[in-house]
Amino acid sequence: MKWLLAGASGFLGTAIRVRLASEGHEVVRLVRRKPATSTEFGWDPRAGELDPSSFEGVDVVVNLGGVPVAPRPWTKSRREQILASRVNSTSTISRGLAAHGAGRNLTLIQASGVARYGTTAGAEPHTEDSPAAADYLAQLTTEWEAATQVAADAGVRVVIIRTSPVMDSSGGPFRLMRLAWSCGLGATIGDGSQRMPMISLRDYLAVVRWAATSEHAAGPYNLTLPQRTTNAEFTDALAAALHRPRFLRVPTVAIRAALGELAEQITGDMYVVPKRLTSDGFAFTDPTVEDTIDSALRD
Repeated sequence: MKWLLAGASGFLGTAIRVRLASEGHEVVRLVRRKPATSTEFGWDPRAGELDPSSFEGVDVVVNLGGVPVAPRPWTKSRREQILASRVNSTSTISRGLAAHGAGRNLTLIQASGVARYGTTAGAEPHTEDSPAAADYLAQLTTEWEAATQVAADAGVRVVIIRTSPVMDSSGGPFRLMRLAWSCGLGATIGDGSQRMPMISLRDYLAVVRWAATSEHAAGPYNLTLPQRTTNAEFTDALAAALHRPRFLRVPTVAIRAALGELAEQITGDMYVVPKRLTSDGFAFTDPTVEDTIDSALRD
């Protein structure tokens, strides 16, 4: 199977690329600089341009493109950059697939996020059928996902992976968490009662492979633990795994003062479940918070 990756140099893109290569798949990628090898193809998502030959022989396209949401404050210009980097890259790939992939059995695996559901939850969890919230990130994901419609209209099978924080020591938020806890600086956020979605890198990669090979899979899927987890439960499990005490608490007001609106992604209550994944028969290797932390700590 031949894969084309956009955003292949980041934490998740690198993990996908390394795993696929180790399994014998052919992997090529889109790069914004001048291509340096035969496995690289140039593109300029801001201008809506890409090398049409990048799609030759490709079975699966994975688009992870987009500037990081954190840690910089969300100024007006930063908001515009975050949105444009996602919508422009997705639109460029979708138009390219529609123009150069007609009549072929192609799959687009498109990144999105569980931030779509907002940071306020009730007794019932958010599922893929839940409406988008009204805040900035939720509306951003709506536009981001909508940019795939051109590809879907052209007959491309589009799988949207609404991903929660991916836990692994090789990168992402867990790397900093592990460092803080190892130094005795780990803390619960507020009272710790807020629900906290997450997924292990091992299961994230398994979902990507599953989405590529399951011909019935299409539309949005929530990538998060099937088991409800609170921030307090996560910090207790991490403290136990690292053999460190958990006695510090960071007041939510302090986080909000430091990060502004971005703080809601850390302090908010996000109760999301992977209803469609479990209904479609995907089996999690790390279904609990303890399993996820154990997997993340495994070098």
